[in-house]
Amino acid sequence: MITAIDHDAPVVVRRDITIDAPLQRVWDLHTDVPAWPAWQSDITAARADGALVPGAVFHWSTFGLDIDSTVHVVEAPNRILWGGPAHGITGLHLWTFHEENGVVRVHTEESWDGDPVRADIEGMRAALDGSLGAWLDHLKKAAESA
Repeated sequence: MITAIDHDAPVVVRRDITIDAPLQRVWDLHTDVPAWPAWQSDITAARADGALVPGAVFHWSTFGLDIDSTVHVVEAPNRILWGGPAHGITGLHLWTFHEENGVVRVHTEESWDGDPVRADIEGMRAALDGSLGAWLDHLKKAAESA
């Protein structure tokens, strides 16, 4: 059973953001996979075959990559972990959400491993860091404007 990212992977990126919105709104936006393209401009398609529960698979496309992600852990509305292989990269992505004094702190960390990652560790780290930063910025904008 997978319960965390791979801390020994060649690429691990961590990011945080504070969102001035209720926790449930942030969680609902983040876990409504089919609605991602409406607020997350880097995602061109997304669908889930059911609720995001451990073992569920959802499908999404970003930057020309089609990705099938499996949900490993859900502790609504505070924690979700998903991951899987995509184009030679094995990714694991953990999100945590904590509300304090009316704002939500979102922490994300993701690990990448695989031949494409090992062939260009710094380039892949930069790409992942940029992607996570953009995702958090889009989530903040969507949650605060709702």
